[in-house]
Amino acid sequence: MKFTTTIQGSGTKAGIEVPEDLVNALGAGRRPPVVVTINGQSYRSSIAVMGGRNMVGVSAANRELTGAAAGDTVEVDIALDTQPRTIDVPEDLAAALDAEPLAKAFYATLNYSSQRRYVEPIADAKTAETRSRRIAKIVTDLNAGKK
Repeated sequence: MKFTTTIQGSGTKAGIEVPEDLVNALGAGRRPPVVVTINGQSYRSSIAVMGGRNMVGVSAANRELTGAAAGDTVEVDIALDTQPRTIDVPEDLAAALDAEPLAKAFYATLNYSSQRRYVEPIADAKTAETRSRRIAKIVTDLNAGKK
């Protein structure tokens, strides 16, 4: 389903409003998983209701991917995402989780978004020390049952 909209926001937060009729046409409830295509580049997200409006975030990484910025008027193609959502766990995190069965078991109970919030900062680490520190904190948080 295609529509034209302006990317709203500034700084680190940006998003697009999805018309109510399109959300209803997806037939998957109020927070459906979707594939968003802007400027021929696609990414996976979910629609969320924020301030009474149906919004899809456009992260800094996705703005870079699509070549779009807050304030730009863009044509958006949005489709229901029916593919399973899985996270590839980096080898070093997997090894740390293998050493901590409680943390590993709790991680396995987390939904896609929660798992992603744990894994993405590891890939963003600029140094091995930062990466190791982040992995240690993840294991501590998971052992404590933090989502």
